[in-house]
Amino acid sequence: MDWQKIYRSRIVSAEEAISVIKSNQRVFLTGNCSTPQVLLKALVKRAPELENVEIDQALTVGPAEYVSPEMEGHLRVNTMFISANIRKAVQEGRADFTPVFLSEFPLLFKNGILPLDVALVHLSPPDEHGFCSFGVEVGLTKTPAESSKIIIAEINEQMPRTLGDSFIHVSQLDYIVPVNYPIAEMVMGAKGDPEVVEKIAANIADLIPDGATMQMGIGAIPDAVLRYLHDKKDLGVHTELFSDGVMDLVERGVLTGARKTLHRGKIIAGFILGSQKLYDWVDNNPMIELHPTEYVNDPFVIAQNERMVAINSAIEVDLTGQVCADSIGPKLYSGVGGQLDFIYGASRSKGGVPIIALPSTTTLRDGTRVSRIVAMLKRGAGVVTTRNHVRYVVTEYGVANLYGKSIRQRAHALINIAHPDFRDELRHQAKELNYI
Repeated sequence: MDWQKIYRSRIVSAEEAISVIKSNQRVFLTGNCSTPQVLLKALVKRAPELENVEIDQALTVGPAEYVSPEMEGHLRVNTMFISANIRKAVQEGRADFTPVFLSEFPLLFKNGILPLDVALVHLSPPDEHGFCSFGVEVGLTKTPAESSKIIIAEINEQMPRTLGDSFIHVSQLDYIVPVNYPIAEMVMGAKGDPEVVEKIAANIADLIPDGATMQMGIGAIPDAVLRYLHDKKDLGVHTELFSDGVMDLVERGVLTGARKTLHRGKIIAGFILGSQKLYDWVDNNPMIELHPTEYVNDPFVIAQNERMVAINSAIEVDLTGQVCADSIGPKLYSGVGGQLDFIYGASRSKGGVPIIALPSTTTLRDGTRVSRIVAMLKRGAGVVTTRNHVRYVVTEYGVANLYGKSIRQRAHALINIAHPDFRDELRHQAKELNYI
C-alpha cells in the first residue's frame, strides 16, 4: 500500500472538507485540548447553510462560537460533559446534555446508540508506516472516530505523537486538512483559596501509600496533591487524564510504576490537559500510553491496580454521604465524568483508597459564605457518587472515613470536617432529621 499517495489524494481545504456535512446529520467533535480549531471555524462559517446538525462531544477547550445564539436551528450541541465554554448554552436550553459515565461515552457511538455520520478529529503527522496518533486526546475520540461513516482529520505538525492504543492509518481518513498551530494549553491549579487547597492536598497525601497507583481528576486539588508526594516511593498512574505535575514526580524518581499490578512501568491515561512543556515531554515517550476511555475508565480494569487511589472533587456532600458533583441544585454544571468509574474501581482494588475532596465552604456571588458539607443536598441536585459508593471525604479540616459506618456515625464524621462556623447548625439539622 502506497500510503503517501493515499495521503496526498485526500488533502483538501477545511471548507471543502466541511462541505460534506449535510443537514440533519450527527457530527462527532473531538475535544479537550485537541479541539480542531480550523475545522470548527469552517463549520461555523457554513452553519447558516445547514439545518438541524447535531454536534456530539464531551469537554472542549477554547472559543465556542458553534453554540452562540446565532447557531440556533443550524447547529445544536449534545454534550456528555458540560465544559465552561458551553455551560451557558446548556443552562439556557440552546444545547443538550446527555448524562453518561465517561467509561461508556465511546460505546454510545460504537454500539449505535448515537450513530455518527461524520467525525472531526485532530491528529499528529503520519509516521513512516502511515499511522497518525490521536495525540493528546485518545480516550474519548478514537472509538467514536472509528465508528463514524466519514472521518475528517486535521493533521497538525505540532500535535505530539503519543503511544499506546492511539493510532489510526491514513487510509481510514476520508478528508485530510493539513494545519500548523500550537495545541491549546490548559494548566491546572490557580482556582480556589491556595491555603485551603494546600491543606486538603496534605490531608490526601497522608492517605496515599508507597506503591500506590493514582487517578487524578480535573482541578486544583488533585494537581496540588502531587506536590506532597515527594517522599513517596514507586508510585504509578492509571487515570483518565493527567497534567504537568506528573512530570516532576517522574523526574524526581517518585513516579516509577515499578509496583503497578497492571501495565507495570507505564503511565496509563485517556487524554492530557497541560502546557506545551508537557506536550513536548509526552511526544514519543515510551513511558506514556494513551488508551480509549472504555478501557482506561472501566471500573473492573481499574480494580486490577492494587493500592488504587482515586481523587475526585464535589460541589457538596450531605450528611449521609451522597456526593453532588454535576449540578448546583437543578442547574446543570458539569457531568459525572469519570468520578464513579474510579471511585468504584478504587473501592474494588486491593488496598484501594477512593477519595472525594472539597473545600469546606464556598462563597456565593452575593458574598455569602455557605458550607459544602450539608444536611441535605439542594433540591434538584444530582447524586454522582452514591452514599453506598463513598468512602473517604476530605476537607481542609481532616478526613472522614465513611466506609461501613452508620448514618449516625457518618453525620458525626462529616460534621467534624465541616468548617467550624457551620458545625453547630449542622448538628441541629442532623438532630431534626434523626441522624444523630
